[in-house]
Parts: sequence; C-alpha cells; structure tokens
Amino acid sequence: MLYFAHKNPKLPLFAWIKLVLTLGYALSPIDLIPDFIPLLGYLDDLIILPVLIWISFKLIPVEILSRAKDEATLAPSGNLPKNKKGAIIIVTIWLSAVVLTMAAIWSHYG
Repeated sequence: MLYFAHKNPKLPLFAWIKLVLTLGYALSPIDLIPDFIPLLGYLDDLIILPVLIWISFKLIPVEILSRAKDEATLAPSGNLPKNKKGAIIIVTIWLSAVVLTMAAIWSHYG
C-alpha cells in the first residue's frame, strides 16, 4: 500500500518525503542497529520500522490510502518493480554516513 501511495501525484510533499524515507529504511540492507548485536539488533525491526509505517499511514490522506489499498489488492503478488536507482541512492547515503562518521572520529582522535 505504501508503494502505491507514494506514486500518487496528489500526495502532499511532506507525506511523500516521509513515505519515501520509510520505504527506503524498510528496504535498506543496512539497519540502524546491526542484527548481530544480541537483543538490540532487532529493535529497529520491531520498534522503529512499525512506528515509521504508522506515521506514514497517518500522513496519507484517506482517499489516496483507499486507492493504494485497491491497487495493492489487484497487483500480482511479488511483482513489484525493482528500482536500481533507489538502491544506489540508499547505499550512497549509508556509505556517506559511514565516511562522515569515520572522518569525524579521525579528526577528533587524530
């Protein structure tokens, strides 16, 4: 539903931005807290992602959400389009965050 809602041109800009960030976080192969950390590793999957999805649903107007639900119901299962540009953007953002963090640590501890 969120995928189809984000494609609607009548979606308000703030809701679209929040929705794209939520979808990007959900589909990102990199988690805020790595899954290999015991107990804490799954907190982002169990708490952060549902909260982001809930907020996204609250920001989407009812008529757009209803249309997205209809589209999602009619869509063939497992046939959502793959977006290589989106994947490249997500990986670039995460790599940039890592590089900036490492540069900050390097400059602080020299």
